[in-house]
Amino acid sequence: MAEITAALVKELRESTGAGMMDCKKALVDTDGDFEAAKDLLREKGLGKAAKKADRLASEGLVDVCVDATFKVATVTEINAETDFVAKNEGFINLTKDTTAHIQATNVQSTEELMKTTIDGTVFEEYFATKVATIGENLVVRRFATLKAGVNGVVNGYVHSNGRVGVLIAANCDSEKTAMAASEFIRNLCMHAAAMKPSFLSYTELDAEFIEKETIGIKADIEKENEELARLKKPLKRMPLFVSRAQLTDDVLSAARTEMEAELKAQGKPEQIWDKIIPGQIDRFIADNTQLDQQYTLLSQFYVMDDKKTIAQVVEEKAKELGGKIELVGYVRFELGEGLEKKACDFASEVAEQLK
Repeated sequence: MAEITAALVKELRESTGAGMMDCKKALVDTDGDFEAAKDLLREKGLGKAAKKADRLASEGLVDVCVDATFKVATVTEINAETDFVAKNEGFINLTKDTTAHIQATNVQSTEELMKTTIDGTVFEEYFATKVATIGENLVVRRFATLKAGVNGVVNGYVHSNGRVGVLIAANCDSEKTAMAASEFIRNLCMHAAAMKPSFLSYTELDAEFIEKETIGIKADIEKENEELARLKKPLKRMPLFVSRAQLTDDVLSAARTEMEAELKAQGKPEQIWDKIIPGQIDRFIADNTQLDQQYTLLSQFYVMDDKKTIAQVVEEKAKELGGKIELVGYVRFELGEGLEKKACDFASEVAEQLK
């Protein structure tokens, strides 16, 4: 057998654009015959697939796979170049098969994924063949898997257009509570798909982010109040704070003292203050957590009951089931987040295809 040198592999790679390992395998299979190896790569479509790799893939599908026990769930984003291909049955099946494969192999990165075996073929070669068959650049852009621990539950939701997918995991007090909460967790995923929270809890927001957003929120309210004043309408109250992270025990204690003083001035009997103040505290927190309501799941008002936050409906559901539920994991993918679509008119696109 002819010696397969690194230089020969490199030359074949530069000539065809195929992956390094694919080039080496082709040379091995053809006993080092350079031209035969090129033909073999061409037959497999691997060279063609590589040439497509520099074309931006910003369309595609988000997919979610939840196992039957509600203990493991995976969300993926696989990109294609056009929305047309994203509706192709072959691409849809590729997305579903890849998501299930990622969950089954428990890989943590695309590098790991490419080295796995699917249907007896190395995944990198399997995927490159799909690229050649479908005819566009395809990319496994990102994926995530959430696992439920003992007495835990995880569920997911993918919107019907395949552009948004969400996973949420929860810890519960018992397996009974966990299984009973599975559909509720899916409903929360649907809420997150629509309302777009970036984080699970305000505890994930760093101080610098909160400070910057505080300035922005107050500036927006000032501008809005200018317009309201012009229209002679009631002005919006300027919040003292924007996140629960800013509402320390001292802040809440001071707010309570102020509320008590106001009730006293109104002549309200002191024995009923404990029935009034909790609601006022809740209102104070709601008025001063606008940032949390925008960015964090637990602080948002539930789309199915906009008088209650997600944290409140989780607590109520736990009581209904006679147990405890704590949300501990959250992932949301929206198709194309962070990608810039390449501007290209039709004539230019056709010319590019003819190169």
